[in-house]
Amino acid sequence: MKKIISISTGLLLLTTPVFADNHTAAALEHANAAVVNGADGQTPLLLEQTQAALKHTMAASKEAKSVPKTHLDAAAKELNKANELGNLGHIGSATSHAEAAVKHIEMGNRYIGYIKK
Repeated sequence: MKKIISISTGLLLLTTPVFADNHTAAALEHANAAVVNGADGQTPLLLEQTQAALKHTMAASKEAKSVPKTHLDAAAKELNKANELGNLGHIGSATSHAEAAVKHIEMGNRYIGYIKK
């Protein structure tokens, strides 16, 4: 029984970066789209993309540990701020926060990729 628990625990620890990696890839895709939409002045599309990016960033943050989690939490704060400013019609500032979120997601993803190796 102890052997089964040890094996299950080991498998869970090995798959955690994979789950986080899937979410960071989706978060990065949406956050980059938000930046493009913001640069084009498309506020409704920016808001849609920041919300989708935030959903995936939060899911990845739940799975991540240590340095990736710190970056993903920072990305979530930036996405929230982008959403808030976009709703107020401040598209330039919202785009800047979406760009900052992209950088944090990329850094978190980089560390997750390193952990998987």
